[in-house]
Amino acid sequence: MILKTVLPALVALSACVFAGTTHGQATLAQAAKAEPAPLEEYMRLPAYSSPHISRNGKYFAVTIPINGRLNLAVVDLDTRKGTALTSFDNFDVLGIRWVGNDRLIFTLGQQSSPTGPGQFLGGGLFMVSRDGKESRRLSPTVQELRRNGQRVYRPMRVLRTIPGSDDEVIVEANLRDADSYDVYRLNIVTGRTTLLTGTRPALANGWLLDRNRVPRVVTAEIKNTTTEVIYYRKNEDDPFVEISRYDVTKPGGIDPLYFESDNLTLLVSTNADRETRGIYHFDPATKTLGELVAEDKRFDLDEVDTDPVTDELLGYTVNGEKPKQILLTEADKRIQRMIDGALPDTVNTSQRIRGALHLVTSFSDRSPTNWYILDEGKKTLEDLFSSRPWLTKDKLTAMRPFFLKTRDGLEILSYYFLPQDYKPGQKLPTVVHIHGGPFARADEWGRPGYGIREAQILASRGYAVVLPNFRITPGLGTKNYFSGFGAYGKQMLDDHEDAAKWAVAQGFADPDRICISGASYGGYATLMSLARFPGVFKCGIAGAAPTEMEVQLTSPQGDTAGNISGVEFWKSVIGVTDTSKIPHDISPVYLADKIKQPLMLYWGADDIRVPVEQANLMIRALERAGNPPKIVLIKKEEGHGFGRVENNIELYTQMLDFLDSNIGAKSKR
Repeated sequence: MILKTVLPALVALSACVFAGTTHGQATLAQAAKAEPAPLEEYMRLPAYSSPHISRNGKYFAVTIPINGRLNLAVVDLDTRKGTALTSFDNFDVLGIRWVGNDRLIFTLGQQSSPTGPGQFLGGGLFMVSRDGKESRRLSPTVQELRRNGQRVYRPMRVLRTIPGSDDEVIVEANLRDADSYDVYRLNIVTGRTTLLTGTRPALANGWLLDRNRVPRVVTAEIKNTTTEVIYYRKNEDDPFVEISRYDVTKPGGIDPLYFESDNLTLLVSTNADRETRGIYHFDPATKTLGELVAEDKRFDLDEVDTDPVTDELLGYTVNGEKPKQILLTEADKRIQRMIDGALPDTVNTSQRIRGALHLVTSFSDRSPTNWYILDEGKKTLEDLFSSRPWLTKDKLTAMRPFFLKTRDGLEILSYYFLPQDYKPGQKLPTVVHIHGGPFARADEWGRPGYGIREAQILASRGYAVVLPNFRITPGLGTKNYFSGFGAYGKQMLDDHEDAAKWAVAQGFADPDRICISGASYGGYATLMSLARFPGVFKCGIAGAAPTEMEVQLTSPQGDTAGNISGVEFWKSVIGVTDTSKIPHDISPVYLADKIKQPLMLYWGADDIRVPVEQANLMIRALERAGNPPKIVLIKKEEGHGFGRVENNIELYTQMLDFLDSNIGAKSKR
C-alpha cells in the first residue's frame, strides 16, 4: 500500500502584499480569442487537493495524482518538500484526518461521481505515519468484503480526534450489531477498540459527542419505517431518554449538531414551521426549542463550522447562489475582510495554522481552488499551491445562477452556462444536465462537480448548458425538498421540462436543438424525459441510470437492497408502500417503445450503486423497440461514474461527437 516518494518542490512562492492579486486573470480580449482547451485539461486530476493541517501547524496532508488516482502526500510547511505516502490505483484517498502530528487516517472511494464524492466499493479505514514507515488497515473496503463473499459491511466512521493523543480516535462502527452503531475508542497503531456505549437504543445510526467527547446524543431508526428517534443522556452513566421523534419524509424534524460550552444546551437544525432550516438552541432536559441562532430566508442552514483543533464554534455556511459564511467573532470578521480585499471576486475561507499564520482557500466559477498562507501580523499573502493551474480564466465560463419557476409554483435555485463568445440573440444548441441523487446537492457554485465539469466542456465547444436543481434537491428550502416525495417519475420530471422551456424563453436555447443528459438519477431522468417529452428533447445521454425500479431496490447485485431504511426512504420518494407495487410507467424499461430519439448510454462495469444489469435491461428493451442506443460505453474497473482520466476523455470525446451529430455543427437542421 505504501509508496514513499520525494515530491519536487512546490511552486515557487511569491509573497503578495495586501494590495490585490493578479493570480489567474485574463483580459476579455484574450478570452474571446481563446481556442477550446483540450479535453484532457478538464479531466486531469488536480495537482493538489484537500489540504489538512497537522495540529502543530507544521505539515499539510494533501492528495496528489499518482497511478491515475488521488493519493495521499504530506508537505513540510517550512521546507515546502513533500513525501507521497500511498499509491492506490483503484480508489481515491478521501476523508483525511490527522491524529496528532505524526499519523494520518483516511478512507477510500471515488472523488468524481454523479452525486459527489462517495465510497461505493471503497470505504474502509487506513492509517499511515507521516514518514511512511507505519501503515495499517483498520477496516476493510466494501470491495474486499464482496470479493470474500461477505454481504455485511462494518464501516468505521471517525467522529473525533482526541487532543493530546497521537494514537487514538473516536469512531462509530457496527461491530457487535450489523444494524446498529456503537461508539469506540480506536487505537490506530494496534487496531484495538474499546466500547464506549455499553447500553444504547436499538438501530442506532448517528452519534453526537459532547465537548468532553462523551457520546450523549444518538439518532435511532424505528424498524421498517422512515421514523427516527433522538435520544439523550445527562452523562455517560445515565440511561438514554427520548427527546424527539419525526418522519424524515415530512417537515418538522430536528437534527442535533453541536454541544454548547455548558455541555447541556444543544445547537440543532430544524424546519419545524419554517420555510428553511434554521439553527436553534435546544434544551434536551425539557425537550424544548429555544432561541433562533442563525437562519437564511431562502436556503437551509444544517451544519456548523468548528475549529478542527479546539472544536470551538466558528460560524455557519450558507450554500446559496454562492457559498457565504456567517462568522461569529469580530477577530474572524476582520481577517475575512482583509482576505476578501486581497482576493476579490472569489469565495474565500481561512483556517488558523499557528500563531499569526492562516491557510486561505479561494475559488470561483472561473478560478479553480487556490491556497495561500496569510501572515496576519505582516499582512502578506503568499501563494501555496493551486488545484488546477492549467485551467485559467480564459478556459472557463461564468456559472450563472437563476431561480427556476416550476409550473406548480416552486422557485428552485439553478445554474446555466453560455459560451464566452455568446452574443445576445443567438440561439444555441443546448444541453439540460440533470444531477444525480436525486436527493443530493451535487453542483454548487465554483465547486468542481460532475455537472459543472460537463457544462464547462460543452460551453467551451459552443453549447449552452442548464444545470437545474429540482424538487427534493436538499438545502433549497422546506417546500422545494418535501415536494419531491411521491413525485419520482412524475412532477420531478416536469421540473426538467420546465428548465428546458425556461432556456427557450430566455432566448439563448434553440427549441429544435435541445438534448438532455445526466448520470445516476440524472440518467434515469434522461430516459424518462425522452419518453415523456419527445417534442422537447431531441436526444439523450444517460449514465449509470436506474431503468427498472423494482429490480434496482431489490437486486442483490447492488448495495441498495441490503439497506432496509434506505429502501423505505426510496418507497416514500416513489410513493408506494411495497416495491412490488412500483408502477411500470415510472421505469424506463417499460417505456422503451416511446423513446424514438438518438440515445447514448455509459456505465461502469463494477458499479454497485446502479449495477450494469440495469444497463442490460434497458439495452434489450430498446433493441426490442427498434431503437437501439447509438453509443454504449461500458468501462471495466469503473464504478458509479468514471474515475480514470483516459476513460473520461473517451466518454466526452464520444459525447461531443454524439451531440455535434444530433444538435450541433454536424446536425441536419
